[in-house]
Amino acid sequence: MSWVVLGIAGLVEIVWSQSIKPTENFTRPLPTLLCFALGTLAVYLLSRAMQSLPVGTAYAVFTGIGALGAIGLGIVVHRDPLSVGRMLALALILGGIVLARVTNPE
Repeated sequence: MSWVVLGIAGLVEIVWSQSIKPTENFTRPLPTLLCFALGTLAVYLLSRAMQSLPVGTAYAVFTGIGALGAIGLGIVVHRDPLSVGRMLALALILGGIVLARVTNPE
């Protein structure tokens, strides 16, 4: 169950990362409130997952999911450039997440 919670935390982190820019440097109240709420929820879920997962593993997977999602959305939604190097970086991050999962004793 901790891995499911960790996966949800990572997905919330992806949404949170996309909620930062609309705050316009935290000058817009409603987007700023949403941003803070999403960040708080992501960290809360991460802390729940850390109750039974090693801290280092949980945090690495959490940030890895966030990085994959943020880069992926950047490419798909914001038309960020996609290069062989970026694809390799994404593959390595995904491989690290998978390896962390399959080698965890839980």
